[in-house]
Formats: sequence, structure tokens, C-alpha cells
Amino acid sequence: MDCRDLTYANPDDWPGIARWLEKRKDPDTKVDTIVRGILADVRERGDEALAEYTRKFDCASFDAADLRVPEEAIAAALAEIPDDDAAILREAIERVRTFHLNQKEKSWWTTAEDGTILGQMVRPVDRVGLYVPGGQGGETPLISSLIMNAVPAQVAGVGSIAVTSPPRKDGTLNPYILATAALLGLSEIYLAGSAWAVAALAFGTKTIAPCDVLAGPGNIFVATAKSQLIGRVGIDMVAGPSEIVILADGSANPAWLAADMLSQAEHDPLAASILVTPDADLAARVRAELDTQCAALPRCEIASKSLANWGAIITVPDIPTGAEMVNLLAPEHLELAVADPWSLLGSIRHAGAIFMGHNSPEPVGDYFAGPNHVLPTLRTVRFSSALSVQNFCKKSSVIAASPSYVSEHGAKIARLARLEGLEAHARSVEQRNK
Repeated sequence: MDCRDLTYANPDDWPGIARWLEKRKDPDTKVDTIVRGILADVRERGDEALAEYTRKFDCASFDAADLRVPEEAIAAALAEIPDDDAAILREAIERVRTFHLNQKEKSWWTTAEDGTILGQMVRPVDRVGLYVPGGQGGETPLISSLIMNAVPAQVAGVGSIAVTSPPRKDGTLNPYILATAALLGLSEIYLAGSAWAVAALAFGTKTIAPCDVLAGPGNIFVATAKSQLIGRVGIDMVAGPSEIVILADGSANPAWLAADMLSQAEHDPLAASILVTPDADLAARVRAELDTQCAALPRCEIASKSLANWGAIITVPDIPTGAEMVNLLAPEHLELAVADPWSLLGSIRHAGAIFMGHNSPEPVGDYFAGPNHVLPTLRTVRFSSALSVQNFCKKSSVIAASPSYVSEHGAKIARLARLEGLEAHARSVEQRNK
């Protein structure tokens, strides 16, 4: 398999690897300009702009009156999918919900002896907009993305959730998206895709009410639209292409490692799949497995391009040096395919999700385990985290000062205000001590 052979022995080897990976995130200024125009158009023309873009790119007969999916169609979709699939979806939703319930934060208060009360009030945002890609022609719907984005918003207590997804050529949505929405208790679904859907959720139209937070994956047009809306609405993150790093020792199964690398490579030609190991024999066996397994994949062409451009097997002198390499790579997904993963966990500082041991392949987290699969990419995990309940909450500080507090500290507060040249600030406090 045509993926890079690299060596990392010490920090001097990092700059060359970093320069190679940096090319994955070269900005496309043409997309920036196109998206800016789409946002302005939807803000100005609303539903008509949405219908026009949808006719052009998704469904030739689409009309503005078709934007909202009837609630009865959402409920009816459950009967269109096999009962066994519905049961799997129910269980996945429950597992994700159980995990996220542990993330809920409580408001808190402290009371001083003089009667002053200070605290923090945690509240959900009022309204959230979720984008769900339709997949290839609407036939490979990202149902797991709907679950991963909707559940933490629901756990946060968000009372209003809107979902958008591009229609298929016949103007319908895949029944699996609708059935998943029904299982989640979501009833507000719109047929709109790409940057125009993101614009509608942010600005609002006659049909779609504006949202406070936007979340959900998408192509470069969706990601660019979200990035251009930062400051107007909250967003989950601006995610790049998927990535996996596997730190493996001689106890790992090369067939399993190759399968795990390919699980990311099949996403996108820009996806990165990297094996880090001190075991030269394991590296050679994984390379051979990549050839064999990739040839048998339906998405072999995509996976091959991904591995050729952004795949690598990095040889390190030992596992501790491999952990150092992992922290520099700061991957979205990290598998510790070693005999004793728990002994390594403390040395991992930068990874979006960490999969422990030989029986925790990355897809377990993508679909079923419970932790969120919406994760930072392109080394942004150095300062950001997985999507969580907190993305859909906001916090207000609460200050209830007592008369004795103002009496005791007023002069100090006034002095600080005057040091900054803000006389009215100082007098605001002093008025209460006259």
C-alpha cells in the first residue's frame, strides 16, 4: 500500500512531519467567497433562495412550500425500516443519552457571612439547529450524526431543535433519518442542504425560525458557512477531515490495525490514517494487510487516495517515544493497541477520543458506546474538546451584594475604577455609601 514510511526518534524529526500534515488544511479562498454570497442571499431572500438552491443542486421540482417535512411523515418512517434496525437505533440513542447525562452541570451558589450571595446559573440555549448530511445521493444517511448532535442538546434541556438535511432527487428524505428523528422525539425537520441550510438556521426565514447554536458535520461549504457565522451564533466546531492515529506494540493484530486505518481512510481522500510503532515486523505486516483489505472495499478508490496522500507508518524507537509522537500529532481518534493501554493513558495529553486496547476499534465510539463522536480535528484537540452538553448551555454569573459588602469594599472598588479613568464607575459605588 502506497502510504508514507516515516521515522520519529526525537523532537528534531517533528517539523518535517508537521509540514506534511499542515497541507491538509490549506484554505480554499474560492469557497470562502461563494459561501459569503450564499449567506447574504439567504439572509435577503429567505425561503425563495433556499428553494432555488435546492432545485439547482438536489431536487429539480422543489418549491418553498416543500421545505418542512410533515410531522406525520416523520412518524410514519418508523414503519418503513426493519424492526431490528429500529431496535438498534433505540439502543444506540439510549447509550449516548446515558453517557451525556453525566455531563450535566448544576447551578451553584456561595453565601458570605455578610449576606452577599455569589453564584453561577447554568441554562440551556433556547433553540438549536442541527445539520445532517444526506450521504451519497441521500442513500447513505448520517444517522449517527443526528443522534450525536441531538442527544446532548436534549440532555442540556434545549426546548426547540430544528433539523435540516438535503432532499433526495424525488424531494424526500431517507426514511432512516426520519425514523431516527422520530425515535429522538424530533418533529421539526426541513429539506435543505449545504451552506444555504446553515444560513437559514442562523438568520431564519419565513418558514425556519433562527437558532442560537448550530451543530452537525458537512462538506467544506457547510464548514465554511459555520466558520463565517461565528459571533452571530454558537457553533459546535469547524471540523476538518477525519483522522486516526494508532499506537501499537508487538501484541497487536496487524489485520485489525489495517482494518482500523481503513475505517477512517474510506471517509474522504483527505482523511489521515497513521500507525505509530516501534515494531518493524508489525509495520510490514500492516502494510501488506492494507493492500489486501483495501482491494476488497466498496470505497477502495477513496481509501487508496487517502492512504497515498495522508496515510503513514511512523517508526519510533520505543512506546514512550511513540506517546510523545501521539501528543505532537494531537489526533481526533487515538487507538492504544498495546498490551497495557492503561499504563500509557496518563502520558496522553492530546487526543479527542482514546480507544483502549485491542478490542476497542474506533467505530465502537462512532456508533454505540456513548461518548460523542463529534471531535476536534487538525490538531485543534490541543485546545478543544468533544461535542458535549456544555455546547448547548450558557452560564450567567449571579452577584447579590449586601449593604455591608458595599460599605466595606466600596472605596477599594472606586479606587480601581479611577485607576482606569472611569469616574462614573467609582461614583456608582460611592452613591451607596453616602
